[in-house]
Amino acid sequence: MKFFIDTANLEEIKKGLELGLVDGVTTNPSLIAKEKKPFLELIKEILKLVPGPVSIEVTAVDAENMVKEAKKYAKLGDNAVIKIPTTNEGLKAIKKLSSEGIKTNATLIFSPSQALLVAKAGATYASPFIGRLDDISQRGMDLIEQVLTIYDNYSFDTEVIVASVRNPMHVVEAALLGAHIATIPFSTIKQLINHPLTDIGLERFLKDWENYNKEVAKKK
Repeated sequence: MKFFIDTANLEEIKKGLELGLVDGVTTNPSLIAKEKKPFLELIKEILKLVPGPVSIEVTAVDAENMVKEAKKYAKLGDNAVIKIPTTNEGLKAIKKLSSEGIKTNATLIFSPSQALLVAKAGATYASPFIGRLDDISQRGMDLIEQVLTIYDNYSFDTEVIVASVRNPMHVVEAALLGAHIATIPFSTIKQLINHPLTDIGLERFLKDWENYNKEVAKKK
């Protein structure tokens, strides 16, 4: 499974790359706004920093302006992917952009029917939001299972990005289901790495090694 990091923070991206855990990046208007930097300047830096796909979200709500915005962003780098909301107008934009070879990421998917439609429209990626479904007492991972089954049934090329990831178990469950990608906040990536028994085990090994060296030194 590929890991995308869900952030627009350059330092988080750099740290994730150092760990070898960043295959791509997803951004959105909310994440961009947090950084308080000029939009295009920040996006260009991310595109240059990351070798894999970088999702850039449009803010237009009608198909014509979505396409115009998308074409502008697509010119910023070969790894630019355009995030399009899963709406009626969004489907039109995805169809148009995919026919012109521009990669798209259909975002804000909350049902299997939406996922089916964006795949038929030619989306490169589909992003079902699992955490937000969990928030309203629906099991988000059920949606991932349904979408993967539908895509497998019809051999769609669209890859599933598990989005709105809130905790390590979301990532593990997504991997068990065979999801293509999970887009993960850096805080959750760190949680995936850490385990208290690992820390205790390392501490014990180092203590034993220290004692061993002391015993060896006494015998000299």
